[in-house]
Amino acid sequence: MQLQSTITCPKCGHWSVETMPIDACQFFYDCKGCGERLKPNAGDCCVFCSYGSVRCPPLQAGDGCACS
Repeated sequence: MQLQSTITCPKCGHWSVETMPIDACQFFYDCKGCGERLKPNAGDCCVFCSYGSVRCPPLQAGDGCACS
């Protein structure tokens, strides 16, 4: 299981490698480039599933969303 994901801001393109929480969804992420507060796209459980290079740990494990 991968715990690090590169999250990319859709507004400014800034990217950052972040460690994902194992047992919780991260609903918000503040871009370190422009300050935009990111939230999940419709149908995604967290910002990593919407903007990250790797989906969140619960989905990687096939357990479904941790917040359902």
